[in-house]
Amino acid sequence: MYGGSPLLVVGMETAPIRVGPRHVWLIVRLTTNKGLAGLGEASLGPVTRLDELDDFFRLVEGGSPLEIRKYRARARDLAARGGLRAQTAMSAVEQALWDITGKALDAPVHVLLGGAVRTRVPVYANINLMTTDRSPVGFARSVAKAAEAGFSIFKAAPFDGFPPAAEGAEAAQRAADLGIDCVQAMREAVGEDVSIRVDCHRYFGFERAVDTALRLEPYVLDWFEEPTDPTDAVTTARIKAAIPQRLAGGELLFGVEGFAPLCRRDVLDVVMPDIMHCGGILEGHRIAAAAAAGGVLVSPHNACGPVATAAAAQFAAGTENFDSLELQWGQVPWRSDLTDPPERVRAGILEVPAGPGLGIDLNNSLVTEHLA
Repeated sequence: MYGGSPLLVVGMETAPIRVGPRHVWLIVRLTTNKGLAGLGEASLGPVTRLDELDDFFRLVEGGSPLEIRKYRARARDLAARGGLRAQTAMSAVEQALWDITGKALDAPVHVLLGGAVRTRVPVYANINLMTTDRSPVGFARSVAKAAEAGFSIFKAAPFDGFPPAAEGAEAAQRAADLGIDCVQAMREAVGEDVSIRVDCHRYFGFERAVDTALRLEPYVLDWFEEPTDPTDAVTTARIKAAIPQRLAGGELLFGVEGFAPLCRRDVLDVVMPDIMHCGGILEGHRIAAAAAAGGVLVSPHNACGPVATAAAAQFAAGTENFDSLELQWGQVPWRSDLTDPPERVRAGILEVPAGPGLGIDLNNSLVTEHLA
């Protein structure tokens, strides 16, 4: 009940926000019969419309937004069968239901889930999308800008575009050499007292992964991320045993069952559920619990917009085995002002929004200005 009569979900809107030629932040807004609305994010690269959202909206239309477990029970099989697009749609609706529930009960989401173990979340700057010059000079310039902004942990993917095997060993070697040169340039640009993380985007097999990690050892990486497909837990474990860096991965996996093979310290050091893809905030907590049981840390993948970041911050607030939160940094200058209150990161720390629900609303004039 809310205001003397049932609170019901009655509508859904989407706002595709253009942030680059190949990137859109797809914001989802559920509306209710009482004027409350909830936000979620369903970003998938250039996608401006996600038809799968309609399937998951139908599961909540006319029902109470407070019945989140009921929604999850009905939605999980549909999402598991539907692949990444369906899993992203399910997760966005789940985020929005939590946002409405928190607003209805006048409490942040992390309070509804048992309270916070932290209200200040360490974040790291993913500089990959802002780095249009993919040379060592370009990566060095980007990481220096992030350092000037107060970050002390950085991530990039200098092996993006790694050639397929059909192009031959020489092409692969040139690409590997270039990526390593980019990491060297980043380290030289920011010095030894900060952390650098490298995302390999699953380009390597076992031998290339190990060789690359060993060649990167002089640059003291904080972690080596997804050198190969993490669903191959056997190969992933072999890589972990053979390299000096922490091994991280799991950004596109769904559900606790997808992460279970990785939630062991002999497979990964850090699992990376994305609240926007893994099934939502509550599923993120189930994954974190499985990781904790295996002695593994959690660092949410979060290469997206400020609504997803607000949802991930609510998750991080209550996660005991939390490591850090990814922030897609430097892509557009108006990012922080897209929400009210604005997203503010100081010295690599994000304050968990204290308002009810996700703690944010949209700056509608800025949304309108940047609609795709």
